[in-house]
Amino acid sequence: MKTKLFIIWLIVSVVMVGCNHDILELKPLDEYSDAAVWSDLHLAEAVLNGCYKYRDDPFNKFSIGNLVDELERRDGVAQTRFNNCQITPDVIPGWSYLPTWNNEYKAIRAVNIFLEKAKSLPDGEEVNGVTMKNRMLGEAYFLRAHYYRNLVNLFGGVPIIKESYDLESEFQVPRNSYEDCVEFIVEDCEKAADLLPLEHSGDNMGRATKGAALALKSRVLLYAASDLYNTTVFPGYANPELIGYVGGDREARWRRAKTAAKDVMDLNIYSLYKANPEPGDSIAANFEEYFLKRESTEEDILMEYRTTTSYRDANRSWQNLSGPNGYHLRGSNAPLDNLVRDYEMRDGTKFDWNNPEHAAHPYKNRDPRFYATIFYEGAKWRQRASGEYPLDPVGQIQVGRWEKWDPVANEMYEHWGLDTRKGPYSPFEGAYTGYYIRKWMDSEVDAQFFIPDISYRWIRYAEILLNYAEACIELGEDAEARIYINMIRKRAGMPDITESGDELRERYRNERRIELAVERHRFFDVRRWVIGPEVYTASYRVDVVYKLLPDKTTATEPTVTPVLHKDYSWDNKAYFLPVMRSEMNKNSELIQNPGYE
Repeated sequence: MKTKLFIIWLIVSVVMVGCNHDILELKPLDEYSDAAVWSDLHLAEAVLNGCYKYRDDPFNKFSIGNLVDELERRDGVAQTRFNNCQITPDVIPGWSYLPTWNNEYKAIRAVNIFLEKAKSLPDGEEVNGVTMKNRMLGEAYFLRAHYYRNLVNLFGGVPIIKESYDLESEFQVPRNSYEDCVEFIVEDCEKAADLLPLEHSGDNMGRATKGAALALKSRVLLYAASDLYNTTVFPGYANPELIGYVGGDREARWRRAKTAAKDVMDLNIYSLYKANPEPGDSIAANFEEYFLKRESTEEDILMEYRTTTSYRDANRSWQNLSGPNGYHLRGSNAPLDNLVRDYEMRDGTKFDWNNPEHAAHPYKNRDPRFYATIFYEGAKWRQRASGEYPLDPVGQIQVGRWEKWDPVANEMYEHWGLDTRKGPYSPFEGAYTGYYIRKWMDSEVDAQFFIPDISYRWIRYAEILLNYAEACIELGEDAEARIYINMIRKRAGMPDITESGDELRERYRNERRIELAVERHRFFDVRRWVIGPEVYTASYRVDVVYKLLPDKTTATEPTVTPVLHKDYSWDNKAYFLPVMRSEMNKNSELIQNPGYE
């Protein structure tokens, strides 16, 4: 019986195959053919969308602040090693905070495939003044420039790969010079700017625009004119062309950087958010509000819109990772006092722990941006959960301890705040520094259970004004520089600066540090300004205590004392990352960066 059934099945199968000569050419039901993708604009757009995914998760990569004098990682063994320059071609401590050689080249290959294939696409309809095909090509050039910029910032000159590699490609490729890489990135930015619209609408919001391409060009040329790439930092290195310029006119580079920033300004579509505060405004609230905006504002040049589904779970949101442990958050990335002490007094003078008045009340009368960026002892935030509410009905940050008198035991005891490492709730997740980050923390969301949908501002107009001012300073155009620095300070409620020369440069650098705090700039600024030995010396925290008074009562005002947290040491090799040994082994044409041989 089984034999007869098999014969019948075999005959039917043969007949079916005979009736359908194309049965082996049927299209798979779960994928599209290459020809189908590159003849359909919307399928091609899905491929382009995949090219965006290689961008760093911004709310994870803010942790790059742990690798400079901004933040302290609670479990920061890797951070400590990196900040002591224990970096080798085999191990880059804290590598997950940084773009990697492998990921960026994966991204570049994906973009190169798109650029090669998209030439066959139809133009499509015109939206916001450009055809769909041109818009997508512009985005691809922008993304390639972005990924190469990441590589060049960390490694110097890298191999410029303009086509997608396959198994038949030649993989032994040398590094291009730093100058070649800069010019290649600038060229891609210019191609992108020529193809992209000024603004997007509808579902295209968040894609690269003409302004984003020009702003990226501004950042690249500002870095290229900076000290690291134009002075002799490694006098014995045999291949200086890989890590900087070996000739040419540096003044011309600064002029080019100035022009690039001005090109963005001359688009006349961007301005500072709430640039002219009203007399009754809370300036700190304005600044805090800006970073919590879900929608684009007049200051935003490139945004990434986030939703509650942008994270795998609530435990991966920036707010959950970095918020105070007394709110059942994880306290992983906490500001150092190194950053806090650089916020000026409200009158524009420097804060100084050696000034008795400042030390007695360190959190009074500071730059309003301080209150929008940092959680400190006594800062008001959101109501506590029901279990902690009786211990803090006001909703204030508690990073200190109270010395109290026990009349029964006739001795002093210490009561620790809710947000400390000796508090009653999740003490193991408390920060060490005496501070928590406030930037991007939404008081309307209980991030223990819910995910904030805060958008990330990849590029904002304040950076462009600072780029322009820096180029002016380096060209000796101090009066022009002060105009744009003071625009930013006016929005911040701070008095104008009046300095010139070296003093202006120092004021500018501090202004950039504060305005762009924890926005992934400081790590690179320290390097391009060649100030590693000044910055990587030590990290500081604060000790906060409400002292027991002689009458056995407890002080109502805390005593705050800066304390050495960790010693750091600097090695000039850390101005660049090493090319990993695994990459060197795959490509014998690669040359290692100085200090890592």
